[in-house]
Amino acid sequence: MDSWTRKGKFSLTALTLQIVFILLFAIFADYDYGADAKHDFDLDSDSHRDAFMADHPDVQRLDANFMAMFQDVHVMIFVGFGFLMVFLKRYGYSSVGFNMLTAAFAIQWAILMGGFLHLHDGKIMLSISTLFTADFAAAAVLISFGAVLGRLSPLQMLMMAMLEITIFQVNEWMGLSIFKAVDVGGSMFVHVFGAYFGIGMSMMLAHNAEIEQGQISRKNEASYYSDLFAMIGTIFLWIFWPSFNSALAVGNAQQRAVINSYVALASCCVVAFAVSTLVHPKDKLEMAHIQNATLAGGVAIGTSADMMIHPFGSMIVGSIAGLVSVLGYQFLTPFLGDRLKIKDTCGVNNLHGMPGIIAGVVGVIMVSMASEEEYGSSLYKIFPAMAPNNGTLLADLQGKFSDSIQAGDGRTASQQAVWQLVALAVSLAMGIFGGMFTGLVLRTPIWNRPHGGDIYEDDPWWHVEEGQPELAPEGGEEMAYEAPPAPMKKHISHMHSLVQ
Repeated sequence: MDSWTRKGKFSLTALTLQIVFILLFAIFADYDYGADAKHDFDLDSDSHRDAFMADHPDVQRLDANFMAMFQDVHVMIFVGFGFLMVFLKRYGYSSVGFNMLTAAFAIQWAILMGGFLHLHDGKIMLSISTLFTADFAAAAVLISFGAVLGRLSPLQMLMMAMLEITIFQVNEWMGLSIFKAVDVGGSMFVHVFGAYFGIGMSMMLAHNAEIEQGQISRKNEASYYSDLFAMIGTIFLWIFWPSFNSALAVGNAQQRAVINSYVALASCCVVAFAVSTLVHPKDKLEMAHIQNATLAGGVAIGTSADMMIHPFGSMIVGSIAGLVSVLGYQFLTPFLGDRLKIKDTCGVNNLHGMPGIIAGVVGVIMVSMASEEEYGSSLYKIFPAMAPNNGTLLADLQGKFSDSIQAGDGRTASQQAVWQLVALAVSLAMGIFGGMFTGLVLRTPIWNRPHGGDIYEDDPWWHVEEGQPELAPEGGEEMAYEAPPAPMKKHISHMHSLVQ
């Protein structure tokens, strides 16, 4: 395809969609009461503020703690995910740049799609919580992006985000509103869904014949420096993951979610280092394991992060996740690629998919053991569907604990655990089949699908400066091109003019 035609198609589509977003925001979006200038609580009288809050109990006021957590999650989306994927030696610009493009596009569409499912008087009300949930939705898209990294055009990425966000919001709405499952860290609704959406999409977008050919297959590798840069993403994600898991927790459950995530990540890190050395034939560490498996504990504890799993339980979950993730990278990824021809560029199944399933199963176990003796009144805050739906029982409960407890469905712990399992299964199915459908859509030539030398390559999409690694002949050592120093450039230029 002619490069100008390809560039024009992407630019026209991106600008058109952005204009549509602006129009939709103008028609439907507005500030939530907590951000509306007409309701400045710091300037209102106490009586006016109290009366307004009584009529609008869900109004959210921005506090420093919540804002700090939002910034942590935002950094994870744009820095953590972006740099984690720069390990491909000739796809660094695209890994960081297209991550930014896809996330910025996805959060706008997520605000709209999520808002349409929760309209208030025909309006989408924007608060800091809206931005949090939009970042969570964008995270699912970026996880899927990792499975097909290097094999999509920018136009395909926009279309992937459009379709995936739509399916994601429907799946999350079913999980939270119909199944009434709890998943504070998004391990089921974000990680499982995103990972298997990407794998389903990869199955439909297979470039097997091209990928297995000589130099193209060697582009799907890392270099010393690209791996070093990818560790920047790992460190950012590892540090900020407790904020991701705890941001939407309520009351003292938020601090519990931070603690559980913290110790799960620490134990996961140690186990990932140990197992990486054990499975290496020369007793060495594998950088791909360290970049990814050290984060698996944050995924695996996500569903139960705000539950009474206790620190030692979080450490066990984190350790299991580190073990499973390293073994997945060492044995399962090659099997899927070589035997089943399923290409998973970043190994999202090992970091997000399998640890997400572990999280869902741990959540089922923890919910089945939840009791009023263990949780007190917070049982009905963490598991709202377990609150009584009977007026008398609810009144007794409110008299015993707090008037803020709302009517639920009267579920027992075992019933809630079953619904947790249903939510996990549906997220897995929606991810796989939604990804396969999206992959079929993106296979059509209209989306500038890359072929041949465009795969795993920055050059078709970016103006690449000097210094990009050159592919050596088969079996040779690859070296980055080094430009001559400035004085040498001037000398070469002068000699060239004399010769002419």
